Parts: sequence; C-alpha cells; structure tokens
Amino acid sequence: MSRLVLRVALYLTMVVLAVVFLLPLVWMVSSSLKPEAKVLELPPSFIPTNPQWANYVEIFRLIPVFLFNSIKLAVYNVVGILIVASMAGYAFARIRFVGRDVAFMILLATAMIPHIAYLIPQYLVFRQIGWIDTHFPLWVPRVFTPVFATFLMRQSFLTIPQELEDAAKIDGASTFTIYWRIMLPQTKPALAAIGVFTFLESWNDLFGPLIFINSERLQTLPVALAQFQGEYFSQISLLMCGATVAVVPVIAVFLLAQRYFIQGITMTGLKG
Repeated sequence: MSRLVLRVALYLTMVVLAVVFLLPLVWMVSSSLKPEAKVLELPPSFIPTNPQWANYVEIFRLIPVFLFNSIKLAVYNVVGILIVASMAGYAFARIRFVGRDVAFMILLATAMIPHIAYLIPQYLVFRQIGWIDTHFPLWVPRVFTPVFATFLMRQSFLTIPQELEDAAKIDGASTFTIYWRIMLPQTKPALAAIGVFTFLESWNDLFGPLIFINSERLQTLPVALAQFQGEYFSQISLLMCGATVAVVPVIAVFLLAQRYFIQGITMTGLKG
C-alpha cells in the first residue's frame, strides 16, 4: 500500500511539474492569437475568445527570408557535422595509426578553449578571405570542428563488436565500405543525438549572425525576432507569433528523433 501511495505521489508531482513547465509555452501560443490589447490583461487567459489568425499571416509576410536562412544553415550544419564527425569518430575508434590517442586527447582539449577567446582572430581571418557578410562563418567552422560530436561517434563505434568488422574484412570489404555500409547503420542513436544537438545550436544561434552578418537579407530568424522586438516592442502578439514559428521546428525535430536521441545519450558512454 505504501508503495502505491508513493507511486501516485510521484506521478502527481511529475504532472504538476509538467504543467508548470508547459504554462509559458501555452501562454506564448495563446498570446499569438490575441488582439494586442488583450495580451497583457490580468488575470491572464490561456484560451483566446476570438483567435486572430491574421497575426500569423502578418508574421509570415515579415519573416520568410529569415526563416529560409535559418533552415538552410541548419541543414548545412546537421548534414556536414554528421558526415565529418562520423568519419572522424570511426577513424579514432576503429583505425589504428601512430599517435591516434594523443591526437584524440588534443582534440578534446580544444573544447576547453572558450569561443570568445578566438573570436577576434577568427573575425580578422574571415574578413581577410572575404567571408564577412556571408553564411560561410556560420557553418564552415562548426562543421569542420565537431569536437563533441566526434567524441559521441567514437564512443558509439567502440560499442560495436570487433567480430562484425573482422567478418566484413574477410569478405573483402574496403575500409570505407565497412564504415559506410556496416558500421554507420549501427550508430543511428548517436547520429540522432548529434543531429538534434546540432540543429538546436544552429537554429538558436543569435551571436554568430550578429557578429558576421551585416545584410538584412542574410540574417536568421533569432536576429529577426530580436530586431522585431526592438522595433515593434508594443506588438507583443506578433512577437509571440514569431516565437511560436521558431519553436515549432525544434519540437518537431525532437519528437521525431526522441527515441534515438535518448538511446544515443545513454549508450555512447558505455565503453572507451
């Protein structure tokens, strides 16, 4: 009986916490459908009596270019990092070469250097090669320096039995064939986790576009929302529309990859 009471109390606590965490999201969606005069009314209402769908028509008129830029950069970053990190992780986990472990330690050590420490040299280099006011600084450095993603992929490859790779070698498979057709499909959970993390990092990036992008046509959705808030500070309903549009892809990506995402986080630390 005591165990049942404890379980019921635990579930009730979890439900209460879930409701508390969801309230800001519900308020955001509700406010996006309200007239401006009713957004800050007290006590707050979470169900709009007269939904203003025209708010979304207006927001999609204002942000299509910014939304397209965010989607494009997210695709570049996710696809690029999955390719580079999986190849690097496979090399560090399954290919023996001189200095492999030392090189991996050096790679991990670079993660301790704060991004702000090399921001100015990075900006000077990008300006010298003509990358300022282009999208290259927002995806090229991230794609070719995936430290955390490489670590996750290495750990995932280490959990695969050596016998599977040996059997492929006996059948005459090349190194790339073993990587692409035998080993990589076994690491779907890690790939999903990396994809979700990378998408979130790219989609929510505000600092990078502010530093490296000058043209309005190249800006991303987070910058557009920040500028929108400054310029139209009194139109909270439209701001909430933009925030809702920005949150929907994040929720969708997480829900689609949730099962693999959780497996990737829990399994990549079992060995190595």
